[in-house]
Amino acid sequence: MYEAVDQQKKKDQTISVASVLKTIGVSRSGFYSYKKNENLPTQTQIRNEHLQKEIKKIHEGSYGIYGSPKITVLLNKNGENVSQKHVYNLMHGMGIKARYVRHYTKTTVSEDYSSKMQNLLNRHFNPTKPNTVWCTDITYIWTREDGFVYLTSVMDLFSRRIIAWVLTRTMDADKVLECLIKAKERRETDHPIVIQSDRGVQYTSELYQRLTKGMVTSYSWKGTPWDNACIESFHALIKREWLQFYKIDNYYGAYKIVFEYIEGFYNTTRIHSHCEYESPQNFEKQYLKHKH
Repeated sequence: MYEAVDQQKKKDQTISVASVLKTIGVSRSGFYSYKKNENLPTQTQIRNEHLQKEIKKIHEGSYGIYGSPKITVLLNKNGENVSQKHVYNLMHGMGIKARYVRHYTKTTVSEDYSSKMQNLLNRHFNPTKPNTVWCTDITYIWTREDGFVYLTSVMDLFSRRIIAWVLTRTMDADKVLECLIKAKERRETDHPIVIQSDRGVQYTSELYQRLTKGMVTSYSWKGTPWDNACIESFHALIKREWLQFYKIDNYYGAYKIVFEYIEGFYNTTRIHSHCEYESPQNFEKQYLKHKH
């Protein structure tokens, strides 16, 4: 009713508001109270403004990596009770989105291999506890001054955590396989670990066989990168989420950027659907908490 009176007044300035209110039996105080509050934000607007602040905080905290699915999960974990569609619409209105993903094609050369090398893992990528299955691989990173440098990583498939990594100037086996030495030192495990790799010369070398003594070695079939999909996916992830946004001058610049991603974000903060939308580190902590 107040709105109707107000609209009529806007159409015809000669109308006496007091007379109209008296005619329809409405108090003047109620009308002027309506006028005072009509520009105040609604509960929906207040709610959306709050969500926008939280969305911006999460988006910036993920370095712009998370899109609406992961942001929705985190909002709901924080008790917001919001749908992905609503989050997407708010993000669209704010002009923010997940970083553009540019796909990479991995280029490797298959090596000759022994018929004794078997694929024991056979794409069973979900062990039920840590330190039962690891996987390892090498990828390249281009720098402007030093050319290619090489990132070798070891992942625990239980949590998808990168338990060790090295950045080397060459792909010599003794340099690359320092990563495996680090992994064994950090995990301090006596379990009979299965370790999956491709059939590159580093992983068929005598040094690798010595380092994996007491472990069970498993190899991808020739020309079948899907057999080592999890670690391959991680290396694709670091490139498209992180490395492509930097101009990397040299080895030292590459090391700093890789360290920031793996140690400062991927292992400790980045949520993963496999880990029930926890970080790899938190996923392992939850396992140990429930185990004891």
